[in-house]
Amino acid sequence: MNRTIPHILSDLRRHLQPLSSIKQVEAAQAFLTKTGLFFTQTPILAKLIAFASLSPLGCLSHAQSLFQETAMDDPFTCSTMIRAYANSDLPIKGIHVYNHMIVTGVGCDHFTYNFALKACARVMKKDDAKVFGLGIDVKGGEIHGRVLKLGFDSDLYVQNSLLFVYAQAGSVGLARQVFDEMPERSVSSWNIMISAYDQIRDFESADWLLQLMPQKNVVSWNTLLGRHVRLGNVEAAKMVFEEMVERDAVSWNSMIAGYVQVRDYGGALELFREMQVAEVEATEVTLISVLGACAETGELEIGRKIHESLKGKQHKIEGYLGTALVDMYSKCGKLSSAWEVFSGMKMRPVGCWNAMIMGFAVHGHCEEALELFADMEMQVGEVEPNRITFVGVLIACSHKGLVEEGRRYFSYMIQKYKIVPDTKHYGCMVDLLSRWGLLDEAYQMIRAVPSLSSSLLWRTLLGACKVHGNVELAEQCFEQLAKLEPLKDADYVLLSNIYAEAEKWHDVERLRNEMVCKGVPKSLGFSHVEMK
Repeated sequence: MNRTIPHILSDLRRHLQPLSSIKQVEAAQAFLTKTGLFFTQTPILAKLIAFASLSPLGCLSHAQSLFQETAMDDPFTCSTMIRAYANSDLPIKGIHVYNHMIVTGVGCDHFTYNFALKACARVMKKDDAKVFGLGIDVKGGEIHGRVLKLGFDSDLYVQNSLLFVYAQAGSVGLARQVFDEMPERSVSSWNIMISAYDQIRDFESADWLLQLMPQKNVVSWNTLLGRHVRLGNVEAAKMVFEEMVERDAVSWNSMIAGYVQVRDYGGALELFREMQVAEVEATEVTLISVLGACAETGELEIGRKIHESLKGKQHKIEGYLGTALVDMYSKCGKLSSAWEVFSGMKMRPVGCWNAMIMGFAVHGHCEEALELFADMEMQVGEVEPNRITFVGVLIACSHKGLVEEGRRYFSYMIQKYKIVPDTKHYGCMVDLLSRWGLLDEAYQMIRAVPSLSSSLLWRTLLGACKVHGNVELAEQCFEQLAKLEPLKDADYVLLSNIYAEAEKWHDVERLRNEMVCKGVPKSLGFSHVEMK
């Protein structure tokens, strides 16, 4: 038997050259396990993990489970996983692998440090910004120290990654120090430094470097385009876009995202069509923006075609792309399709759970929303509810009339997750209490937090006063609204209708005269029909 193993392994290597599907990975993994060779064939395992983690046809969650079955002591495989996580929606896991390498003494090379720094730079959310008690910027500084100690600071890619880390952390002074000390700079070095100044709105320094830059590429112009998009100046961005001699997918992505940012969803979808005509291949970033526009406009057919295209290409649907599809289907009322996407995802960021919970809640599937929240809480270490999650949970309670549960979840959010309620949470609670006739409790809740007292909360309660015929409380809500902002015609009409139902005709007349005296115009009603 032993004499045949080399031949079998030789055949296996040929079979894996090249890899083209995750099924090949699974088959090879099963063979190595069955023959007892799993822990002895590190090169083959490294190849399987590299394909599963880095290939568009792979699956990062499978790579993760395969990696965890190994001794996790191969430098190449560890670096591969850091690289994969750095390019994923879970870059924090790349830092965890790097920490494992340092603690267990697995050798690191310049590739390891390059990927670890990129993972640091991509950890953007505050919830992920702590690594073993260190801020992510401090972690980047720690890696910088090791790079200097080991002599990898002369590597151009490592230097660019250092620039990127400090730029993302907002430590532009440190980034500039690295930039100034670089013996050699690539176009990327200049672009990163210019982008760093752009992020802190030091446009003067950014433009000065742009002028000094010996050679510009499409990324340089994309930086300028991105600046106008972030500032919400779509017209200026469009001018840069139209004047660009060369455009890449990022150029189109920025412009589409710009339209979505200013809620010109029609413009975003039209530009997406132009992008298709120009035969520029859409990236995940493109599709996420376009799906967002579809969600807001109800353009289900475009969203569905994108989904079908992804399935046809066997493109893995995970992370932000999966979240965008779940959100689009949910907002278009296609909960079965949203659930199909959600269920098929192996790695779900918190936004994906939120989109599905919110979809169930808004469309009246309240029990499903609360059951899904319970499932979410069981994913310990993988995902944690945030303030948006609880908005969905409270909406579910409101629609179902679960008053006691709503109160409990509201307190639970504060006590367990240390989330300070904002206007949306109070709005959900006021809506819940108002719907079920607990107007005094809703009133006291608004009064208890004057810093969050908003016109939306008082209008919600005013509307409930009409449903329940509470004239006295309606007058108090009206007074509070008047203190916050100029009253709208709808406010007068609502209170007038409350008076009318209570047959207080003198007050109805008084309100109408007040509207005339104050010059409050009454808006005309209208209907909107979209013709195709």
